[in-house]
Amino acid sequence: MFLDAEEFAFVRPLEAAWTTIRDECLALGPADFEPWVQREMYGEGWEVYGLHAFGRRVERGLAACPRTAALVEAVPGVTTAGFSRLAAGAHIQPHVGWVHTVYRLHLGLVVPAGCTLRVGDETRNWADGECLIFDDTVEHEAHNRSPADRIVLLLDFLRPGVDPSQVDVAPPEVQAMLDREA
Repeated sequence: MFLDAEEFAFVRPLEAAWTTIRDECLALGPADFEPWVQREMYGEGWEVYGLHAFGRRVERGLAACPRTAALVEAVPGVTTAGFSRLAAGAHIQPHVGWVHTVYRLHLGLVVPAGCTLRVGDETRNWADGECLIFDDTVEHEAHNRSPADRIVLLLDFLRPGVDPSQVDVAPPEVQAMLDREA
């Protein structure tokens, strides 16, 4: 299910600064991104650049994108954040997230026509400079039917009323990636 982005006060500053965030992302090199570890969901074509992961700061990522880092760290309860790049023609298969303590935000940074996100029975298009917020524990999938990459700022934040000590731990394959970054 999608949530109303206007219900969250931190959305406006993110949307107001979307070109700054986009420019920092685009200044990164292609080799800075890593394939998302759960390849069974997509095969090829989904890469990420980490800023925060399951409550842990990714210092290298934050240092390379200082203005984005400041905006992300102003989000109450941020647990995971980074850039998500979905290659032309890529499809992230229908799946259900395991983290029940957060909502997921996508801020469109580079969104060509033909890029959709389905959550439950509702499908929406991303748009440059606009946030979509959804419950990752509801079945969802992403398509990039365009000839160009789609890039969003992906951010997980604690659901209202969740105690920060209840942050879910990363699955083993994600934990291994985090340990390599440390």
